Amino acid sequence: MKIRYFDYAATTPVRQEVLSEMIPYLGVEYGNPSSIYSLGRHNKNAIEIARKRVANVLHAKKNEIYFTSCGSESDNLAIKGIMMANKDRGNHIITSKIEHPAVLNTCKWMEKNGYEVTYLNVDSNR
Repeated sequence: MKIRYFDYAATTPVRQEVLSEMIPYLGVEYGNPSSIYSLGRHNKNAIEIARKRVANVLHAKKNEIYFTSCGSESDNLAIKGIMMANKDRGNHIITSKIEHPAVLNTCKWMEKNGYEVTYLNVDSNR
């Protein structure tokens, strides 16, 4: 029997080509890319190469690519970034009551900081 995994919202398997690229940085080349020593500088360079590669695939500028540590950080950055960058166009966020806690907590923070948030109910049809 083949097992099928359907919770890709929680986690996904790492593609083999990604794993192959990451193996050195998970064991041997583990230096802090923010440090000034050579291993750190080497890793900072590797991050910048990855940033450029992602930008090329997306037809973006490399300064438009941000790496985050998790989905929650990504949600937080996206919501706050879009809303703050477009404050002159309005301050209203619409979301559903069943969003991930990272989204809901960010929306609650936005409310405390002057934004209006509408939380939509959901039912079996929406």
